[in-house]
Amino acid sequence: QVQLVESGGGLVQAGGSLRLSCAASGSIFSINAMGWYRQAPGDERELVAHITSGGNTNYADSVKGRFTISRDNAKNTVYLQMTSLKPDDTSVYYCLAVMGAGPSDDPMDYWGKGTLVTVSS
Repeated sequence: QVQLVESGGGLVQAGGSLRLSCAASGSIFSINAMGWYRQAPGDERELVAHITSGGNTNYADSVKGRFTISRDNAKNTVYLQMTSLKPDDTSVYYCLAVMGAGPSDDPMDYWGKGTLVTVSS
């Protein structure tokens, strides 16, 4: 059984910083892409940042220059460093990992349960 656990959310003032972490555990054969999404009340879930197994990254325009995604493959962990936070960044942040449980298994999407980030003005 594969599990993703996010941490690092919380309340921060506008202009502040937070670092989110997401660790994958369980029966993992391979981890391909990893990413962070967010969903505010009443809104659809949207991509924040994405990183491939080779380290290539892409970001939503709204966070470029402020957020940085990284991963530690030895720890099966992805991070999101968030700086210059704005009230519009308030959302539940979800971790996604595309993982295969075994050598013959097709990679599947696995989601964490989310961590709340609240940015006060």
